[in-house]
Amino acid sequence: SLNIVAFGNERDGFSEDNQQLSLIWSYLGRSALISQMDSSLSASHVGNPGFTEYQACIFGNVRLVVHDCPVWDIFDSDWYTSCRLIGGADIIVIKYSVNDKTSFQELKDSYVPMVKKVLNHCSIPVIISAIGARKNGVPCTCPLCTSDRRSCVTTSEGVQLAKELGATYLELHTLNDFYIQKYFGGVLEYFMIQSLNQKSSEKMKKRKKTQKCHQVQPPQLEQPEKMPILKGEASHYNADLHNLLCCCQCADVAFYPEDLSTAVEAHKIILCSVSHLFMLLFGVKSPSDTHDASVVQLAQSLFAVEAGDPFPSSPHGVPPCVPPVRVVVKDSVFCSCLPDILHFIYSGAFQWERLEEDIRKKLKDPDKTEHVLEKVKCMLKTPGRPNTVKDCKSHQIKQLYNISLRLFFNTPVLADVIFKIQGATVPAHRAVLVARCEVMAAMFNGNYLEANSILVPVYGVSKDTFLSFLEYLYTDSCCPASILQAMSLLICAEMYQVMRLQHICELYIITQLQSMPSRELASTSLSIVSLLKKAKFHNSDCLSTWLLHFIATNYLIFSQKPEFQELSVEERNFVEMHRWPSNLYLKQLADYRSYIHSQKCHCTVM
Repeated sequence: SLNIVAFGNERDGFSEDNQQLSLIWSYLGRSALISQMDSSLSASHVGNPGFTEYQACIFGNVRLVVHDCPVWDIFDSDWYTSCRLIGGADIIVIKYSVNDKTSFQELKDSYVPMVKKVLNHCSIPVIISAIGARKNGVPCTCPLCTSDRRSCVTTSEGVQLAKELGATYLELHTLNDFYIQKYFGGVLEYFMIQSLNQKSSEKMKKRKKTQKCHQVQPPQLEQPEKMPILKGEASHYNADLHNLLCCCQCADVAFYPEDLSTAVEAHKIILCSVSHLFMLLFGVKSPSDTHDASVVQLAQSLFAVEAGDPFPSSPHGVPPCVPPVRVVVKDSVFCSCLPDILHFIYSGAFQWERLEEDIRKKLKDPDKTEHVLEKVKCMLKTPGRPNTVKDCKSHQIKQLYNISLRLFFNTPVLADVIFKIQGATVPAHRAVLVARCEVMAAMFNGNYLEANSILVPVYGVSKDTFLSFLEYLYTDSCCPASILQAMSLLICAEMYQVMRLQHICELYIITQLQSMPSRELASTSLSIVSLLKKAKFHNSDCLSTWLLHFIATNYLIFSQKPEFQELSVEERNFVEMHRWPSNLYLKQLADYRSYIHSQKCHCTVM
């Protein structure tokens, strides 16, 4: 079937001849191709003629349906029907009277953009028919004739409109046999034949595609199963250090007021990690290294480190041979706020607004509050730089003054324990170890030999692995150099029950294996089965499950390796069940190849 949609009125806007035949009706009545014509009037609502529908047969048995919409208002009153008509059309005819400039201008400004919007989604031939003889007569230069001439639609205006729509432009001076049958009819029938040829071609393609679907098709290879996803664990670095202050384990410094009434315990390593003033106070740096007189002056005026130990040591402190250092705070106001200041430092030295609020509530005196805060700012000051901490917000404090414990990693400065491993020694700090590792907290504070020993032997791990483990405790980060090193570090993390480090190592191993191309995976000497055995032995359930899926997904590679035979019966059954490609696919592929081979090699014996 063919569907033609015609829009527009070919009658003059001021014409009194209501019996004038329309272009579509004239063509259908005169064309030799048309047979069995019928028409019916469809109205969307009272007062709106809507469109007239004509049905006929062309070329013998092709059904032709024509919708003639003389009123453009259908776009305003029923946009859905208009879009449906255009979308279902095979040919569109737009007609107008050359003597009705007002209607043409309304068509061009209001309705042509709507037609273009619908035509953007499909390719439909469009015919623009300019109908009627212009009533201007011979051009004249008088004002009256010029005014009359403006009421007509010129040829150039019609051609420009056709260019905008990519349409074919026709001028029909009258609706006689020549213009209807030979001129308009010839163009319309050309597009009819083109549309029928295109439909026939699409129908043939669809038929071939349907026939092809009934043939034996190659099996479809499904995607491998999705591997389990490992989620990282959030850092609790600052919380660990803050908990160290609350429990006061391994405290090696005690702050006293001048009357020696109370004591506030702390740890040198934490204080020195955030403040050059404390480095100066505890001998980590000398005044000549500080290069800032204000820091030196504040340390001398605010604190006094006393030699000897006339006071009993804290039961939670360092071994009896190394009593806590006693520091007298000369400023009583500052000393009263010291617990809040220490909480601020142990929380990462970045919650500045909270410190201000706590001190303001405690002192209830703006001048004293400002006095204490200025001293804290000076404590956090970087020597040699202006004190820019004034009016800073929390995130700025963190960026400028949160010095990492990395400065004290693997250095004898302030160290109070030495690990002996593979004939070498590694200095460390009990406070950091106790804060970051529960196993070491129990080891250094329980009834164990290590609690009162300076030299602690370490067995079962290499020096490099243990150094990487300590580096994580100090810095909350690690960067293994290889998969094997990551596995060694994972084993060490499991030994000391540091779960977040274990998860980091698992993610590193998975990321590295996922990035390996198949060729490298087939040629590598790295034993995935050995990694699987270690992961299971050291309770890394997430990694062991992932490695089993990894072996199953790369079944064709691992099944050819000798290590594949080391899998247990349970592991082998799992891999076979989840293998990719599956046994079913391989069987289907073999059957398809046999079928193709039989079709190519089929012959008849003479």
